[in-house]
Amino acid sequence: MSLRLLVISLALSILGACSSEQEQVVQQPIVASDSRYTPEPYIKLEHPEWSRKAAMYQINTRQFTPQGTFKAAQEQLPRLQAMGIDILWLMPIHPIGEKNRKGTLGSPYSVKDYYGVNPEFGTEADFRAFVDAAHELGMRVILDWVANHSAWDNPLVEQHPEWYSRDWRGEFHPTPWWDWTDIIDFDYSQPGIREYMTDAMKYWVAEFGVDGYRCDVAGYVPIDFWNNLRRELDAIKPVFMLAEWEERDLHREAFDMTYGWSWTGPARAIALGQATAPALFDFYVKTGESWPADAYRMVGTANHDYNSWEGTAREHFGDNLENMTVLSVVGTGFPTVYNGQEGGNDKRLEFFEKDPIVWRDDPMEDLYTTLFTLLEQNSALWHGDEGGKMIRVWTDKTDEVFSFSRDNGTDKVLALLNFTPENQAVTLNDGPAAGEYTDYFSGERLSLELGDQLEIDSHGWRVLVR
Repeated sequence: MSLRLLVISLALSILGACSSEQEQVVQQPIVASDSRYTPEPYIKLEHPEWSRKAAMYQINTRQFTPQGTFKAAQEQLPRLQAMGIDILWLMPIHPIGEKNRKGTLGSPYSVKDYYGVNPEFGTEADFRAFVDAAHELGMRVILDWVANHSAWDNPLVEQHPEWYSRDWRGEFHPTPWWDWTDIIDFDYSQPGIREYMTDAMKYWVAEFGVDGYRCDVAGYVPIDFWNNLRRELDAIKPVFMLAEWEERDLHREAFDMTYGWSWTGPARAIALGQATAPALFDFYVKTGESWPADAYRMVGTANHDYNSWEGTAREHFGDNLENMTVLSVVGTGFPTVYNGQEGGNDKRLEFFEKDPIVWRDDPMEDLYTTLFTLLEQNSALWHGDEGGKMIRVWTDKTDEVFSFSRDNGTDKVLALLNFTPENQAVTLNDGPAAGEYTDYFSGERLSLELGDQLEIDSHGWRVLVR
């Protein structure tokens, strides 16, 4: 063999050997050398099982009924259960401070006694009966809790002045910057207030069967307090915790759900024609990609703050109120109803005075009932990582129609929402849209392929299920 042929032969042999070795390496499974490279869930808490497919209803006891009492509210529980409500959120039930009180009756967020019941609403026995009645109907009750501050005349001011923060003068003060002059802030660098507040919150769970809390301005209170609180409450029974805040870290050990303020702004702008459908992308992209998969995000078209200080749901959403209500249930998020929305409430309820809701028959109650039945039945809409992730469905009407699919391997929902005043003929261009469906609202059976066209009424929607 010539030298040239020998060199070529050796080269081919080496290449063959290298190729063989590479194939062997590729075929071998890659095993992490240690646990540093093993993914782990960010969320350490365990959601109550009953929260996975729940809908929430906020009760402003003062305005909910003409009487403004627990007894009167209790009479409405069968109706709310029939509507599909699972969790009842009561605004603060405690006695209200009189010093520096706002208005005639004051703010329920100015707490005078964390262990008492506001006589305006009834007695402890009345409250216990309300909770028991809700439980008998399969509903849960969470209390609105004010941990950041108290009324000026809360007995703790005299008993433990060291538990309160001070301003630059060395005096008690409200939360800085806001016009919250009827309250003063606690100082959570003091262990005493942490223990007191924890014991008070444990009391309502242990003694009255309360199922959790909505925590006012939760971000103003240290996270380590909330983390420890959750452990102590769960030791009594599984609880549900909602933070009035929008921060991922709160989900890790303390809170099941945080506010979805970043949903509300774009939704209002779209509804009133000030933005187009893609304005919602930011909320849903961040929720799906940068927030923990099992973090619940609260969405809804109204609450006590919006209604009293900014306007009614109809003022904020106009002819797209029904449309955005549908989205709040079928999109990623935990749907919440403020009392009166199902009754077409059209007034801004006074906050510091008695101003009862004027109830009337309204199509919104039927819409909520239909949507919450769908939520119960279709697991693709369940909360956290048990539901289906939202995946964009591309159409030729990107600005006019918001379209997506949710599929968790068991159930599937395809939703298209038209936010414009014109009827839209929408062509399905790309995404997981093909398949056999039933139109949930009309009962029509459909077989869809990419390239097919769907008709959607002005300010209307199509919700297709499988």
